[in-house]
Amino acid sequence: MILEMKVPSPGESITEVEIAEWLVQDGDYVEKDQAIAEVDSDKATLELPAEVSGIITLKAEEGDAVAVGAVVCLIDTSAAKPEGGEAPVKDEVKDEAPKVEAAKPVASESKTYATGTASPAAKKVLAEKGIDASAVSGTGKDGRITQDDAVKAVPSMGTPTGGNRGTTHSKMSMLRRKVAERLVEAKNTTAMLTTFNEVNMTPIFELRKLYKEDFKAKHGVSLGFMSFFSLAVVRALKMYPAVNSMIDGKQMLTYDFVDISIAVSGPKGLMVPVVRNAENLTFRGVESEVKRLALRARDGQITVDEMTGGTFTITNGGVFGSMLSTPIINPPQSGILGMHNIIQRPIAVDGKVEIHPMMYVALSYDHRIIDGKESVGFLVAVKEALENPEELLMDNNVMKALEL
Repeated sequence: MILEMKVPSPGESITEVEIAEWLVQDGDYVEKDQAIAEVDSDKATLELPAEVSGIITLKAEEGDAVAVGAVVCLIDTSAAKPEGGEAPVKDEVKDEAPKVEAAKPVASESKTYATGTASPAAKKVLAEKGIDASAVSGTGKDGRITQDDAVKAVPSMGTPTGGNRGTTHSKMSMLRRKVAERLVEAKNTTAMLTTFNEVNMTPIFELRKLYKEDFKAKHGVSLGFMSFFSLAVVRALKMYPAVNSMIDGKQMLTYDFVDISIAVSGPKGLMVPVVRNAENLTFRGVESEVKRLALRARDGQITVDEMTGGTFTITNGGVFGSMLSTPIINPPQSGILGMHNIIQRPIAVDGKVEIHPMMYVALSYDHRIIDGKESVGFLVAVKEALENPEELLMDNNVMKALEL
């Protein structure tokens, strides 16, 4: 029996996928549920498992765009499994290319003037311009550089010196192309502005130093920065609900829940899994969910549903060393918070100069529905919560907040 394997729908509104990589070869014996290919949609990279066991015949090439429901391979279920469990090996015929004796160079005839030789007048002009004669093409007899050639010569801003100047072309994945389209769309369809502030991270450093070991021992996850930032964002969004809104036609749609999209770097590029109902999560809850989603993104197991939605985004360029940036809104959302690296910097504290771990934070927002007062107020609220987490995020009870 020959089974036709068709492309399943990876999610709502997705009409085609791209064959990113075949994990098996034509003629291999595959087991049921074995991953046979990786396919890119415009939202995620997913594995395609074999529906039955048998000999596989591929019907699409890597890089092909295939419609959902189209046949991508055939599996012959009547074929017996090869002994030893290995796929049948195709005979390869290698043709030895005939050896060709290199042609011996032929001495060129002597010329009156060597190519590239400058006339005395041309030499003077080139010397005044600081141009080497080897960089000028001569139009005189036998390639000699004339005075007119020297006058027309333009100094080079960086003449190649024989180093490697090759280029490499590689096809962008469907996911990467979709990310590019969405970034351009965000720039072209939103009135995006960015406001900045800085956060003294000393209070969070002190809390983590005191409790991170106990936190990890009890909950199995680290007490990182993301839980502090997520809960600070939840608090700020409650104070400034317009930032937790988006435009829906001619209406402004405001959410009474907080789904935070967390931008993470996966093997196939940028992924943005969503932490649902962050307003109901504790420090442990946020850290556990962020870890779960990050691992699934890293292992290529993240699903479209896990990256769909989100009412606000947090992105952390600081893990790559970014000191300051203007993050691009993740449409149709209206706001995104950018975290950056933490640097020990001198600041004024009560009239004295002290060195503290400081982080710049950035809020990009859609000015069509979020005013400057709200955007600045939101970012200040985030800053206040991060600089006073014990009172504003933990209700003055650290042990209860961390569930220790």
